Amino acid sequence: MVAENFGEACPASAPFFGYMGAAAALIFANLGAAYGTAKSGVGICSMGVMHPGLIMKSIIPVVMAGVIGIYGFIIAVVVGTKIKEPVGGGSQAVTPQYTLFSAFGHLGSGLTGGLSGLAAGMAIGIVGDAGVRATAQQPKLFVGMILILIFAEALGLYGLIVALIMSSSGGGSCPSA
Repeated sequence: MVAENFGEACPASAPFFGYMGAAAALIFANLGAAYGTAKSGVGICSMGVMHPGLIMKSIIPVVMAGVIGIYGFIIAVVVGTKIKEPVGGGSQAVTPQYTLFSAFGHLGSGLTGGLSGLAAGMAIGIVGDAGVRATAQQPKLFVGMILILIFAEALGLYGLIVALIMSSSGGGSCPSA
């Protein structure tokens, strides 16, 4: 029988929480990006019926929503690459390499970045929809719409920064048998 060195600090379930953090970052950020793209796209299409020349100028909210998905992808890759699989096996004892502290940090990191991306994507979608329609009626509103979109995008950027800080916090090492 092969010995296993899993303990309280490094349980066998720790990688599950790390991978859930990576998944949460990608899933929630992409939900926000998809909502922002769809909602803004509806506004662009509605506005484009009466003002087809303004469609390319009104694509900005869709691009900004897509960037939110990239934030989630970055967090997922950073977290996913920091998860370490146990070493050993076969005739050797299985020794964990990934602490529960790191796992919970990575879960928190993914939730922070993902839910911030979801919120930012929703804000971009709502502002983008109303903004492109309003800009078609009154071109002077364009700068105001862009400023609001920038502040909405900043919410996702704050989540990305905090998530990267949380994912880089040291988790220590697993005690050897």
